[in-house]
Amino acid sequence: MRIAFFYQYFGTTKGGWSTRVYEMTRRWVEAGHEVTVVTSLYDKSDLKAEGFITHLTVEGVQVVLINVRLSNQHGFALRVFSFLAYALVSLYFALRLRYDVCVASSGPITVGLAGLAAKFLRRKPFVFEIRDIWPEGAVQLGVLKNPLAISSARAFERLCYQAADLVVACSPGQAEHVAGLAPDKELLVIPNASDNDLEERVAGRTLALPAALTGKKLVAYTGTLGLMDGCDAIVEAARVLQAEGRDDIALVMIGSGNERERLEALARSYQLRNLHFLGLIPKEDVVLWLKRARAALYTIKGVPVLNTGSPNKMFDAFALGVPLIQNSDGWIWDLVEAEGCGLNVPIGDAGAMAAAMARLCDDDALYASCAAAARRLARTRFDRGRLAAEYLRALEGLVRGPALPYAPDHHASDHRG
Repeated sequence: MRIAFFYQYFGTTKGGWSTRVYEMTRRWVEAGHEVTVVTSLYDKSDLKAEGFITHLTVEGVQVVLINVRLSNQHGFALRVFSFLAYALVSLYFALRLRYDVCVASSGPITVGLAGLAAKFLRRKPFVFEIRDIWPEGAVQLGVLKNPLAISSARAFERLCYQAADLVVACSPGQAEHVAGLAPDKELLVIPNASDNDLEERVAGRTLALPAALTGKKLVAYTGTLGLMDGCDAIVEAARVLQAEGRDDIALVMIGSGNERERLEALARSYQLRNLHFLGLIPKEDVVLWLKRARAALYTIKGVPVLNTGSPNKMFDAFALGVPLIQNSDGWIWDLVEAEGCGLNVPIGDAGAMAAAMARLCDDDALYASCAAAARRLARTRFDRGRLAAEYLRALEGLVRGPALPYAPDHHASDHRG
């Protein structure tokens, strides 16, 4: 089977971003399938462009890298331009690549253009994957305000759901959102996943802590420092811990984003000695930091749509047996409550977050129980290999299915990524 995967943020563990598509597609190649990923140049990825179109091979995955630069540091207008430019160029590859099934992974929602071309012009099965709910997230965050733009984006979103032969959601909440707009649509929930060989990948490597962190109990945040991430909660919790004299606890924030400078300025204004910004580092190095952490943090801004998230940082922590402290109020809250893999805190309650950090640092029995539950979830419910195989079976079913039977391409050019 030949799979075309359109995704604007592709990168490997040598970069500092989500590796969902890399981890899934390399497993599909190992299973004997041909995979081409069409992506763009993201500043957190490890990929390098040599021209406008660069062809790479990454562990058997053919990668078409479009030199359209995308960064979380860009303003709204430049980001929209990058989304549209990638979508338009990807249309060419949707029309010319040889494939049996097309997967388009959103956000941004504009990636759906490639999937629609595959569906209506190539008559190929179209899978629409949603990692974030667009445009609702931008609307609730106040980023997208123009009424015409909002109505147009929502109409396009509905079209993508209705046209897709299968919608893959990354969380139950996202699946519920899709069901509300396309009630009869076939849905599959494939959350982000735990790579249970993370420790093996860094075997033999050690982390040399800076002097300011030596002897401290670490609590780690890993990921984007953006508007939706609500990282003010971490700064405020650090302030509480410092005021309480908990000099034995240190917080590290690993990652970057358009909120980083503001958060660092806020920390300086509080004269915090216990909060350290490490910037963007390769995921392989992130693993070393997480292994040393007593807890991992997941925070969001207080808007309802963000409760449907499926954060990679949570699954990485689970794979390493690191308990989670989090403040979202959706399926993850329910998961933590039911499985005992960490502690929930109400959003906006800095005292509760600081107390949760102190509990996991002080109570060895609680820490051990939460760590064991996290590791168990990683090896069962959220194992990457199991979820990649489930996803692959769904794609194989679409290619074999009676609604859209397999028909070899006789007219497409033999473009390889």
